[in-house]
Amino acid sequence: MDSPLLRRLRRDLFATPLDGLISIVLVVALAASAAGLLHWALVQAQWAVIQANSTLFAVGRYPLDQQWRLWLLTILLAAATGLSWGLLRALPRPDRPARLWPFNDRLAAVLLAGLALGLPLLLRLGTAIQLRWWVITALLLLARWAAGRWGRRIPDPVRRWIPLIWPLLYLLGMVLISGGLGLVNVSPSEWGGLLLTLLEASFAILLCFPLGVLLALGRRSALPLLRWGAVLYIEFIRGAPLITLLFLGQNILGFLLPGGLAPERVWRAAWVLTFFAAAYVAEAVRSGLAAVPLGQLEAARSLGLAMPQALIHVVLPQALRVALPATVGQFITLLQDTTLLSLIGLLDLLGTARTVMANPAFLGKNAEVYLVLAVLFWGCCAALGLGSRALETRLNTHSTAKA
Repeated sequence: MDSPLLRRLRRDLFATPLDGLISIVLVVALAASAAGLLHWALVQAQWAVIQANSTLFAVGRYPLDQQWRLWLLTILLAAATGLSWGLLRALPRPDRPARLWPFNDRLAAVLLAGLALGLPLLLRLGTAIQLRWWVITALLLLARWAAGRWGRRIPDPVRRWIPLIWPLLYLLGMVLISGGLGLVNVSPSEWGGLLLTLLEASFAILLCFPLGVLLALGRRSALPLLRWGAVLYIEFIRGAPLITLLFLGQNILGFLLPGGLAPERVWRAAWVLTFFAAAYVAEAVRSGLAAVPLGQLEAARSLGLAMPQALIHVVLPQALRVALPATVGQFITLLQDTTLLSLIGLLDLLGTARTVMANPAFLGKNAEVYLVLAVLFWGCCAALGLGSRALETRLNTHSTAKA
């Protein structure tokens, strides 16, 4: 008797002779490409450039004696990620039946474990760093497994407070990175590499979403001044290249604000990214608002809800569910746009890579560096995409889950 996997493969890949031929050709082409890439990575590539600069790629010029703070933050993030990942899969909506673990969820866990195990070995990183990454990955997967197995036993009052872990962890992370509460202060000028990239992207993502919602509501407002102000802002930002806005933010703020009030260059770039992404998020949210029938708002008002209550409790939840894929797509684009920070003199991940490749000792090692950068960006974007699809599936009340 055929297994479910074989039946699925036959249905998806070999339903007709033409489908089977196309599938075989694509599999052969992918296998040949993967074999060539693997041969280059294992035999021809010279990973000394990554081994010698792994700390620089990760955290830039962050003081060596203070890097324990970053490892502590990474451990906390891994535990919180595993907990959230497991709970999203273990706790179905009350109006939907329980689901089996999806194939792509298990595939994501296997890919994560494979990358954590294979990448440090391929790059021949130090033994201490390899062990740390293996322990952190094991902690993430263990938290995911435990939350998926016993998440339903958590009492409802406690479960409602679990999402607060993320904002509290973000604030704690900012204290650990920059200093305070008895820790040594570390200047933003010493941040760099992957640390700076993720910090800039996360700051902009967290702030551009509420700002984009307000702009979308302002654009649909009945007040002409508010409506046209939102329209002018959105159209101006969307019509200007991001690199132009980054240069303006770095130079104009220094002239407009007194020296003591002008923020650090890192934070100037973060605010520019925030205001830039907010304009695009506003359009995504506006499309969601347009998809909600006008009768929903009228029904809410007829029940006695004030306009703010009707928007918050009736209209916005439906609109944000519709706008979620486009919004997360904008978040992924924003993460990729952080590579432009290297053009204004900030040592983000790409800026650090260019600095390393300019070293005469590592000339000609561009392929190795860019491949590692591509894997890092892919991992971050894939995590955002997987989280978005899990949340979208959870919020989709119109589809029937398959057991």
